[in-house]
Amino acid sequence: MKVVFHEDFYQVYTGDPAAEPGRIESIIDQIQPHVQLIEAKPAPDEDLLAAHSARHIGEVKRRGLHYIASLAAGGAIQAAETGLTEPCMAVIRPPGHHASADSCWGFCYYNNMAVALLSLKNRGLIKTAFVLDFDLHFGDGNVNILEGRNWVRIFNPDAPDRRSYLLEVEQQLKANPASIIGISAGFDNHRDDWGGLLTTEDYEAMGRMAVQAARANSGGCFAILEGGYNHAVLGQNVLALLQGMSWA
Repeated sequence: MKVVFHEDFYQVYTGDPAAEPGRIESIIDQIQPHVQLIEAKPAPDEDLLAAHSARHIGEVKRRGLHYIASLAAGGAIQAAETGLTEPCMAVIRPPGHHASADSCWGFCYYNNMAVALLSLKNRGLIKTAFVLDFDLHFGDGNVNILEGRNWVRIFNPDAPDRRSYLLEVEQQLKANPASIIGISAGFDNHRDDWGGLLTTEDYEAMGRMAVQAARANSGGCFAILEGGYNHAVLGQNVLALLQGMSWA
């Protein structure tokens, strides 16, 4: 399976948990023997402007974070493009699902999912999209940019136990056929991370569900990294998702 990545994501660009040293290494060390790494390329301003205001992009540039944030957004576009024909993931940072059209918070700067989906839609590569955001935290930026568009549906699962959680995911995937399924893949709801709910096997199950739903509708599937902060388990969880998405 192809994974979009760039060694510049090893950079510690801020002091927040998403940028901590060792975080990306913990993922790549686990997955590298099992995947084909594809080098990420920065998103051009025209793709960023489809999701964000010029003022917001200027502010990210002023803060000195444009290069790393645009590299993440560009990696998301590449993963989405590849996902049209085969499952793909972008192991990128900064994350993006808390970035709205004209503001951002929660370790995010550009909304990687929105940039990727709008790029595909504006080029006529998809008609519809479904976003599964299983990060612990609600993806308010995804909603801010994408929810008002009639061609995309967004689902943030919120259940008190694993069984109900996975059932919700399965039901929503089946109920929302789309040209492409995009996964905002945050791993901070793992039982050994901030949320304490899900197991490693649950990420494999959700990856498998997403690919099964995509294939049932002759659609594509891709994932992009969002949260996940326990370095001891993060790589295992990402690998589990990839294994589920590789299901044949």
